[in-house]
Amino acid sequence: MSSILSRIRDSWRRLNLADGVACAVVLTYLLLTLFGPQLRLPTLWLSRVLAAVALGYLAIRLLGARAQWLWGLRNQLIAVYFSLSILPILLQLIMSGLALYLLYWHFGAYLVYADLEKRIEQVASTADTLTTAYALEIASTGTSAPVGVPSEPPPHTAIFLSAAQESLPGLKIEVGAGQELLARAADRRRLRFAGLVADHDALELRAVIERRVNGRQLIVSAEVPVTPQFVATLEPRLGPIEIVTTRLAQQARPPTFTYHSRGRALIALRQVQSAGRALAPRAHWFDYSVSGFARLDAVNLADVSNPAADVPVIVGYTARASQLNTRLLALVGEWGGVAVTALLVVGAMFVLIELAALAGCISLTRSITRAVNDLYQATRYVESGDFGHRIQIRHRDQLGALGESFNSMTASVSTLIAEQRQRQRLEHELAIAREVQAQLFPKEKPAVQGVEIEAVCRPARVVSGDYYDFLPLGPGRLGIALADISGKGISAALIMASLQAALRSQALFNGRGPGSTADIVARLNQHLCHSTGPDRFATFFYGVYDAQTHRLEYTNAGHPAPLCIAGQQVQRLSAGGTVLGLFDDRHYESQIIDIAPGSLLIAYSDGLTEAENPDGEEFGDQRVLDVALRLGQAPAGAVLKNLLEVVDQWTGPAELDDITLVVARF
Repeated sequence: MSSILSRIRDSWRRLNLADGVACAVVLTYLLLTLFGPQLRLPTLWLSRVLAAVALGYLAIRLLGARAQWLWGLRNQLIAVYFSLSILPILLQLIMSGLALYLLYWHFGAYLVYADLEKRIEQVASTADTLTTAYALEIASTGTSAPVGVPSEPPPHTAIFLSAAQESLPGLKIEVGAGQELLARAADRRRLRFAGLVADHDALELRAVIERRVNGRQLIVSAEVPVTPQFVATLEPRLGPIEIVTTRLAQQARPPTFTYHSRGRALIALRQVQSAGRALAPRAHWFDYSVSGFARLDAVNLADVSNPAADVPVIVGYTARASQLNTRLLALVGEWGGVAVTALLVVGAMFVLIELAALAGCISLTRSITRAVNDLYQATRYVESGDFGHRIQIRHRDQLGALGESFNSMTASVSTLIAEQRQRQRLEHELAIAREVQAQLFPKEKPAVQGVEIEAVCRPARVVSGDYYDFLPLGPGRLGIALADISGKGISAALIMASLQAALRSQALFNGRGPGSTADIVARLNQHLCHSTGPDRFATFFYGVYDAQTHRLEYTNAGHPAPLCIAGQQVQRLSAGGTVLGLFDDRHYESQIIDIAPGSLLIAYSDGLTEAENPDGEEFGDQRVLDVALRLGQAPAGAVLKNLLEVVDQWTGPAELDDITLVVARF
């Protein structure tokens, strides 16, 4: 309720002065229309004009604000409900009101017409009674009244005439007058005329009776002038009644006229209004007034024989709907109240059903708009970067499922963002580790007489677990180290850094005598066993070449055996022991081999020989040997380049392991 009031206040604040004035004018006109008659307040024509102008202004304002107003889903649903339910009901009510108004109009016209016909018949009955009285008097006396000479009515009809004049004010009896009207008698055999007669602008109810008495013609005319007093005696259930005598306009578009009938313009000649009659007070607030009219034709006394010259007569009336209902239900009798009660009960049931449907629509609308508003607000939170906001699920329906999906989505996005941040942090750390690792590899080739050496390390990831190093051990002596750390990534790089530091400290200070490679490898094994976990190990090859003696002393700790190629002779350097880091009490051996001039040493990690093609076949050390033998005495750089190209062609774009390759030409 508070939200509705706040929205109303916000809407009211957005209105400008002109909007407020227009709303006030329309509201004032509605109040005057509904309660003005009860409070005897006048409804001026100026208020109608101002209300029309205000409604036009408000309509233009509403059209301008339509797009903004329809932006919200709640307003769109209101528009849909109004178009599909309220608007058809309003149209049905308007149609029912128009039909009811038309019924009242025709019923009121029927009452006026029936009462006038009743009065005409009463005038005719009076004339017929007097004609009979005259005929009896003539027959009893043997005399006759000459045609056209008035005569006093018989004395015994005085009481009858007095009673007739009470209901027919202004009743006048003439003997011998009105013979020309008999030409318009409905039944020529009866020689009787009864109807409305227009004498110039005067209107009267006229009846003419002709009889034959003693062979003589007897004509009796009874007439009642249409006066305000007479009009006041017509149907008492109606309000003010007005009878207008008209004539046809002489011009197609006369300057002034009051009525149109059958496509012709009629000019009012005389208006006769009921005297002393006023509209009955309202029986209830919805007791509206009904105005209608009936059209009659009066015989033109100036041209009786020509029906086309008949004078149109307009009978207008105003009545209360409650008075017409009473008159209408009186025709049903005692069943009228039952019918009205049944109608009210059914109407009350319809109202209750409509209210229940309206309450259901409001509940559904609030449910839908609340869910959509929650989603919209949640998107605003997401837009601001808050992925921790969750939608409250109020209903287990499709909108509720949508809210749950949104919560799940934001949770997934939040997790992905956290993972992305973690990945970025790891990538940053790996970038740092790669820079550190790049500093650990030799920055320049060793300068040893008679040795041409090339090396490369291609990591499968940002940071490699492979390691190679060249150690200058004095004049003419060069240490060559190659290792493959288990695992990949930053952890393998850290073990590599630790292994390099330990190797350099051991080799540079304690690795100058025979058998030193085995001792160094053994100490490195103890170092890794004590500084790494049981799931970490490394394959390691370490050799020391002496350029003066052309000998190579090496120790291989589980590493793929390097190839020493002298011409067509191939020697695999596999002497040594098991891998480093698993058992701290392992004994390692060293071996010394002679290196002939022109020999080629190829040391590599298992990433080279285990590289697979798309069919899953490994490259193998035999293909390494075939490439080396095919190249013959090619420089070390050419051998290294060709080996890498052949491996790349073998594997294609996929590269699943680190590849480290050291090629030395002696």
